[in-house]
Parts: sequence; C-alpha cells; structure tokens
Amino acid sequence: MNDQQPQFRTVLASSDAERRAAQRLRYRVFVEELGGDGALVDHDARLERDAFDPYFDHLLLLDEARRGDICDRTVGVYRLLRDEQAAQAGQFYSEDEYDLSVLRDSGRRLLELGRSCLDADYRGGAAMFHLWNGLAEYVATHGIEVLFGVASFHGTDVDALAQPLSLLHARHLAPEPLRVCAQPSHFQRMDLVPPDRIDRRAAMLQVPALIKAYLRLGGFVGDGAFVDHDFNTTDVCLVMDTDRLNATQKAIYARGRDG
Repeated sequence: MNDQQPQFRTVLASSDAERRAAQRLRYRVFVEELGGDGALVDHDARLERDAFDPYFDHLLLLDEARRGDICDRTVGVYRLLRDEQAAQAGQFYSEDEYDLSVLRDSGRRLLELGRSCLDADYRGGAAMFHLWNGLAEYVATHGIEVLFGVASFHGTDVDALAQPLSLLHARHLAPEPLRVCAQPSHFQRMDLVPPDRIDRRAAMLQVPALIKAYLRLGGFVGDGAFVDHDFNTTDVCLVMDTDRLNATQKAIYARGRDG
C-alpha cells in the first residue's frame, strides 16, 4: 500500500479502461487468490470476466493516493444489476444458482450485488465503508427496495463448512417473503448440524467478513447453498430488505447519500 493516507473516491465505470480495472482486480482476488476460473477468464490479460459484464454497472473504489493508471488505483469493486438491466440480459446472474421467483413476483425494485472484492492491502479498514457509501448512493438514486446476491465461502468441502452453514440456516434464514431457494438440481442443505450442537463462536469464525457485515446490516440468507466448483467456493444467497434496516443501519446509507 502507498505510505500516504488513502484518498478514497467511488465512481461508476464509464469506459473500457475502467471496466478492465474492475476485471483486473477481480482476477487478482477470485482467480489468483481463490483459485477460480471460468469460460471467459482471460489469463493472459489477467482479467476475470463473464458474459454478464456488459449488462452490469461496475462500482469502483479508487485510492487516488496511489500512483499509476486506473488499474493501479482501483482497490475495490462491486458489480450491480437492476431489474431492468436483468431484463436486457435475460436473467439475473444468480438465477442459475437460485430460484428468485419470490423476489421477482414481489413487484419491488431489485438490485443484484456481485463480484464484491477489495485489494488485499485494503481489507479490514475503512475501504469497505467507503465502497458501501458508494453503494448507498446508488441504492438511493435508483429507489432500490431489495438487495440480493451470492456471497461465498472459500472451498467446496461442505462437511468442513457444516458449522457456519448450519448457523446461518438456524439464525439468519430469510422470512418467507424474501426466502429465495437454491435451484433443485444442485440444492445443498445448510442445516447439517442440529441447532443444539452448533458452536456459535467457532461457526462465526468461519463466516467471511462480507457475510458478517451483511448480517449486521439486517440481511438474511436464502434456503440452500450452491457448491461452485469452477470458482472453488460454496455460495449462499444474501437478501436485504431496505425497509427492515433499523435507524442505526439506515444511518450508514444516509452517509452515502450525503456524500
């Protein structure tokens, strides 16, 4: 990391160079760090990309204190898909993994979140807060009512993840109006450990920071997990109703709107 204090700024990608910067950071995190792959991943150019990228908005977190081009200054990304963009794409990205009928039939404004990641030097600090502020402004601008998207545990050994998956199912399962469900063809049960045998402390230590953060903001998980062997992850679907946020949680979004 640059020795200077970070100078964070969020922007929506509006050029090919900015979109490539998002894909370059995603490559470092999802391919180089986590061992993922995919049909359109470009290993020569070090870009993690897929067929949905042209339909998504790409929110970039820049550290303007870093020297170099847009790729060097991009330290965080979010991929955002509103319902009207999903209509153009033909589906939401996560519909291959989850049945989203309960959300689609709600008539509410939906936003799918995905490919969220931070440069390794910026984790555990203020960067995620600034990236969320940018997301908050986007949510307010577009009148979004429900946020959702898959989030991942590293690895595909479900037995090794039995405790955290069971904890999420037991304590954070979405209410029925928001309860998306993993597609039947690859439904992976999450209630693998009886509730009275869940070691909550040990389980939470295995829950990735991003999932913990969504739970603190009032998020829930859908029913069932998806084991993604291409990306070497086990995915859960997170859902958040913006009306359910309490006053403290809404303040995070308010800070985003106030800039």
